[in-house]
Parts: sequence; structure tokens; C-alpha cells
Amino acid sequence: MKRLSIAIIFLISITRVVAQPVKIHGQLKVEGTQLVDQNNQPVVLNGMSFGWSCFHPRFYTASAVRWLYKDWKCSVVRAALGVEPEKGYLKDSATQKKLIKTVVDQAIIDGIYVIIDWHSHNINQKEANEFFKEMATTYGKYPNIIYELFNEPDYETWPEVKKYSTELITTIRAIDSNNVILVGSPHWDQDVNLPAEDPIAGFKNLMYSLHFYAGTHKQILRDKADAAIAKGLPIFVSESAGMQATGNGPIDYDEWNKWIKWMDARKLSWITWSVSDKDETCSVLNKSASDFGNWKTDDLKESGIKTRELLRSKAGKK
Repeated sequence: MKRLSIAIIFLISITRVVAQPVKIHGQLKVEGTQLVDQNNQPVVLNGMSFGWSCFHPRFYTASAVRWLYKDWKCSVVRAALGVEPEKGYLKDSATQKKLIKTVVDQAIIDGIYVIIDWHSHNINQKEANEFFKEMATTYGKYPNIIYELFNEPDYETWPEVKKYSTELITTIRAIDSNNVILVGSPHWDQDVNLPAEDPIAGFKNLMYSLHFYAGTHKQILRDKADAAIAKGLPIFVSESAGMQATGNGPIDYDEWNKWIKWMDARKLSWITWSVSDKDETCSVLNKSASDFGNWKTDDLKESGIKTRELLRSKAGKK
């Protein structure tokens, strides 16, 4: 009997180590301002965003997704579909969709969550509608999926963003009635106070994106987000990092740690930008990094080393 008990404990411990996030949490939903799992327990997702698919396609590989899950301990990754730039979705939809689907397909295999991000600063209603209709048709049955409708509205007003988002939500919900949808807000996802005053009604499982770069965005933005949450707005930090909003400059560790503590206290999910090798502080990889993961310390920039440490600490790994 004692041996049997020891064996059961061992099997449970092994299961916990190898268990995939989606197997643990299942279908996500939004209750009040909190993201919760299939057992109505609060869930916090932590992970990485790939860089623009049109600028950094070489990292959009199944092996890179697997490495981010296995080594970096990401419970979520974000596939950032470049829309307007040269070689982006508007110019070459077939290539860009293939890149996104590679990431999504592997995330489903690995049992992690994945954000399908329309990575644009402008309204492209017709094209976005067609894209999300296809994504919902292809992937809506999987609980892994989170849709991000509008990466960062810049100068659009909230009424414009609300109208755009409502149409896309209607399209998705006609096919996929459950998976979480992230809605952007004006001024690069800073003005969450605007949807807090006038949220989208009539749909469930909506959250609103907040983006921050700790070297630029400080207590004022945290206060704004707290006020929005107090009014009932569910927030998901779908892009963040420790340096200036330009993506460059030194990492402000003091402010970044304040943000991490702030998100932890509110049980907010967060994603760090980005899996790319651009010559900038926020790109976590050096040029030496392989397309296929298996990155060594020398392949990581300072932001990559720090982010990996953070993600592994959230997963209880050193």
C-alpha cells in the first residue's frame, strides 16, 4: 500500500511537470475583469510575442514555438501578422498566413495558448474581416486560440475602433462562440479609459489590450489602467517590455519590476515583445540565433536573458 501511494505521488508530480497549459486550464473565459479557466479559477498567461511576420519570418517556425514552450516556459505565444508593410498581408496574404498558421499549429500541438494578432496601426476593415473569418473557421474549435483584433490603434478615435471591433467580433462569434477576443484602444493601447467609459456590449469573453514599455510608461499609465479595471474593464497586457517605447534605450529595471509586481497583484496576463533579431533593445535575439530555437545565452540580448528568467520564474523554474 505504501509503495502504491509513493507511485501515485510520483506520477502526479511527473504529470504536473509535463502537463501542457491548455490541458490544465482548458477553455478560457472572462468573469468580471478576470481571465479564468475551465474550472472558474483565475489564470495568468505569460509569454512572448514574435516580431512582425513580414520583417522577421525566419523565426516563425514550429521549432521556435517548441523552444519557447519547453525552455522559456511560455504558456502563450503571440503571432504578429504584419499587415501594411512591404511583404505584409496586404501585399502577400498567402505567405503571411502560412507563417501565422505555422505558429498556431505548433502551439496547438504543444498545448499552449496562442494569440492571432492583426498587427496593424490602421483600420483595414474588409481585409481584417476576411482574415478573422478564415482564422475562426480553421481554429475556432481549439481552446488554445485568442484573437487580437487591432494591435495598436494610433490616431483612430474610440468610436472608430469600437465600430471596427464590433464588426469583427460579430464575424468571429458567428463561427466561434467561446474563445477570448482582445480589443485595442486608441493611442497605442494606452487609453483604456475610453472603452472603460463606453465598452462593447452584447458579447462575452472580451478583454482590452494594454501595452507598455517601462522606460516610457510609468505610474500614470498604471493609474489609468487601475481606474479602467475599477470600472469593470478586463485587461490583457498583450505587448510589453522594459525599455523605451521606441524599442531602444537602456532597460529600466526599476520600472519594469514595478510593472511586473503590478500585473502580478491584479492577476493580469502579459506578453513581452519580441522574438526577433533587429538591432534594437527590445528584440530579444542576436543575429547568431537559429531560426529553430535551441538558443544559448550568447544568442540572447540583455532583454532576452531577463525575459527568459522572468518567464521561467513564473513557471517555477530557475
